[in-house]
Amino acid sequence: MKIAYSGIEGAFAYIAAKRIFPNDELVAFSDFHSAYKAVEKDECDYAVLPIENSYAGDVGQVTDLMFQGELFVNGVYTLKVVQNLLGVKGATLQTIQKVVSHPQALEQCADFLREHNYEKVEAVNTARAAKHVAQDNDPTVAAIASEETAALYGLQVLARGINEQEDNSTRFVVLSKNQNQKVCNDSGTFIMMFAVKNEAGALVKVLNRLGEFGYNMVAIHSRPLKSHAWEYYFYIEVEGNSTQKDFEQMIHEIQYRCDKLKIFR
Repeated sequence: MKIAYSGIEGAFAYIAAKRIFPNDELVAFSDFHSAYKAVEKDECDYAVLPIENSYAGDVGQVTDLMFQGELFVNGVYTLKVVQNLLGVKGATLQTIQKVVSHPQALEQCADFLREHNYEKVEAVNTARAAKHVAQDNDPTVAAIASEETAALYGLQVLARGINEQEDNSTRFVVLSKNQNQKVCNDSGTFIMMFAVKNEAGALVKVLNRLGEFGYNMVAIHSRPLKSHAWEYYFYIEVEGNSTQKDFEQMIHEIQYRCDKLKIFR
């Protein structure tokens, strides 16, 4: 099988995809949209895309694709994010002057960088930063990335676990054209995405019905509808069993309040 992901070899999406599909071919794409569309066009079998980071929040581009597209969620995988300082052979904490990485990684490690008075340089992602450091072979420049990335590009780990938030993690969704075909699921939740009708209290009524049927909402995000200015759709994660007998009744009652409703379970 072919598995689409966004980034290059060594990126956190690559690591997540490799752990979910250890024996399959991983195909890199330059952005989320291209990876998603590759599955819609049958160029790949699955896509592994980030949906939320515990530090930075939701990944709006991916939720937009899920709401507008045709793919189903076949699993949710949580990857613990440990940021490390990587350098070329001969580099030390004392020789480093500049640190290159994704803006979020730089922010997550701000205290460490400030303590050592390192100059920050932004990159597209952590893996590209590591590849750049390896290619330039400059002992004054380091990257922030994973240990797996260090091994891929022949870098040494100068400092481990330099991110401030120890429980930093990113959740990835596994997407395909196949409905109800679980690949993995460590969340114990299902996802609902909907745009409510333009009537007073519509959102409150939807959320109230969830609670009345015994479901617990654990996350909610709003995103602008691309087709209507100043109108929004909602992404929520719900804790509970989507196979229980009253689930379909709940969906029927919620559907009445929505212009569009998508369920991923």
